[in-house]
Amino acid sequence: MRGSGPAFSSLHRLRRKRKPPRVKDPLDDILLKFLTAQRVVEERFLQMEERRMQRDMELEDRRMQLEQRRMELEREHEYRMFTIFAQMVNALRHGGSTQSMGLDLSQAFTPSSGQAPEMGHVPSSSSTTASKENSSRVMQQQSKSLPNGLRDVVFDAEPNSTFQNFNSSIYLSKRGNEINNFCGGLQEGFVAYHADKHDEDTNPNGIVNLGTSENKLCFDLLCKRLTQKDMCYIDPQLLQYSDWKGHQFLREEVGRFLTYHCKAPAPLKPENIVVVNGCGSLYASLATVVCDPKDRIILPTPFYGVITGDIFLYSSIKPLHLHLDSKVTDDQTRPFQLTVEKLEKAMQIAQRQGLSIKAMILMNPHNPLGDSYSGAEMTEFLEFAKRYKLHVIVDEVYMLSVFGDACSFQSVLSLQRLPDPQRTHVMWGISKDLAASGLRVSTLYTANMDIISALGQLSYFHALPGPTQHAVAQLLKDRDWINQVFLPTNRARLKTAHKYIADELTAMGIPFLNRSAGLFIWADFRKYLKSPTFEEEIKLWRQLLENKVLISNGKEFFCCEPGWFRIVFSDKTYRIQLGMQRLKKVLEAQETEAPPIAKEPPCPPNAESKAESAEDLLDVAGQPEPPNPALDGLIGLLRQQMRTSDWLQRNTAEQFAQENPEVVTPLQLPLIL
Repeated sequence: MRGSGPAFSSLHRLRRKRKPPRVKDPLDDILLKFLTAQRVVEERFLQMEERRMQRDMELEDRRMQLEQRRMELEREHEYRMFTIFAQMVNALRHGGSTQSMGLDLSQAFTPSSGQAPEMGHVPSSSSTTASKENSSRVMQQQSKSLPNGLRDVVFDAEPNSTFQNFNSSIYLSKRGNEINNFCGGLQEGFVAYHADKHDEDTNPNGIVNLGTSENKLCFDLLCKRLTQKDMCYIDPQLLQYSDWKGHQFLREEVGRFLTYHCKAPAPLKPENIVVVNGCGSLYASLATVVCDPKDRIILPTPFYGVITGDIFLYSSIKPLHLHLDSKVTDDQTRPFQLTVEKLEKAMQIAQRQGLSIKAMILMNPHNPLGDSYSGAEMTEFLEFAKRYKLHVIVDEVYMLSVFGDACSFQSVLSLQRLPDPQRTHVMWGISKDLAASGLRVSTLYTANMDIISALGQLSYFHALPGPTQHAVAQLLKDRDWINQVFLPTNRARLKTAHKYIADELTAMGIPFLNRSAGLFIWADFRKYLKSPTFEEEIKLWRQLLENKVLISNGKEFFCCEPGWFRIVFSDKTYRIQLGMQRLKKVLEAQETEAPPIAKEPPCPPNAESKAESAEDLLDVAGQPEPPNPALDGLIGLLRQQMRTSDWLQRNTAEQFAQENPEVVTPLQLPLIL
């Protein structure tokens, strides 16, 4: 048996070697692929789950940030309410005015810059209008309580809801949301017009635009001139980067052109000139270099409302509205007249409120009034600005659009001596006077080389293309064509178009400012409003737009009197005729619905000094003043705040008294409520 052991082992090994290999089962490959796919799916699922959890965490962080912001706004609102309660109690105890209490109504009742209203509350258009009218009344009452004769001026310490943010996007910065929510009716009407533009052949039922201030009367002359051979020129320097303030050859031509037409006593130097793509760019750049974000710029109203966006969107500068009304009094000779006395009173109010005023804007000829300030008036305004060290931006973009025989225009640049040349800056452009708004060419002249240098830095963003600069220089150089062909024809056509609109308004019994400058007429439609409110004014504006005629309502020019509208007449005859036909149809229907109290007797435009006057917003003859007008207005605004807030639902008198024992006692609180 021992001898057979090794032999058996060898035989076994041989048998094992002769065993055929195992056949690979196809199911093994399928199983392997299945397990591999399962592992890939599991890994993919885990990755997606990780991403979902990360996204949920980010959303939760955002929700917490929004909740924290809501709580901050709620605390700020409650603090304002507590402050108002305390100061009202103080006023009831001592009979003091808001001035003696040190209360800044603009800060108490209007959102601060960039601050949205309370979360979840988006006021309707009617409640917003009511709030604004209430605020306006309180400002008027506040003016009555001011000492030293400050009662003759209405002065806004905070602009209207143009600056209120109602929507917020997580993808935009705070300033991005401010810009995104910045709105205006002028832009709304312009967008509607471009979506349904009238065309005699292709779209006869489209919107006729009598709202955008463009000169469409001389396109035939301008097109012919701009297609001549001297305009079609390309040079290597025109295709390269240049001085951002404008090519030297263009600034030299601008200097010669303005010296001649402005009747400057000495040649205007090209180094004092900046040329950029439009007056909006000039306003934005000037506001940025002369003001800080908390500073303000005085703007007498009514004024071209787009300027508000020009100075705000880039630099966050807000205007300070000096409201002028249409009533002709002893100290003025025309409606909406600006005087140095009103400017002085406005500055006193601003100083009392601790506001920083750095500049003011004057339009001459004026948009939308059509007035032209005399040389004496402009000198007085500039002397006033010098006393307060204010920059003065003088907008003279309509200086060559004066078409009346008796109307004269005097440029600031024609003055022998400027009171403060380092703070006087004069704007002009070709958009209005040369009927070329699409070329986007505007100029600024200033003796302040620091301003020129700073504007040169910003002009990098607003420079003109080289070929455009060449064409404009050739246009300005052609003095014979401008003086003998274009300007006489343009003025004659403006005069004819103005007369047609004026005759139509006179036939309808609509008062208007009969001026001979600009491209528009400022007309009084107050008798067509069912009630003297801006809400009714906007309703009338929308009715006109629905009937395919666009004009501009006074609210967009920050006019303090509802019912004024601007009508642009610088268009072809058949279009202004069609536009006036549509306008007349709407107004006739509106007049039948308007109550008799809203109507005013018709009057010829030549008697404008009486027909265009309105009730004084501050001192209405025959109406006694209330015992404490400031307090009454404060209570009215407080009621408006209470209607739009749930603060009283979440707080009781006892809680307020416990938390603020030094302010008010529980027995005194019912006096407020």
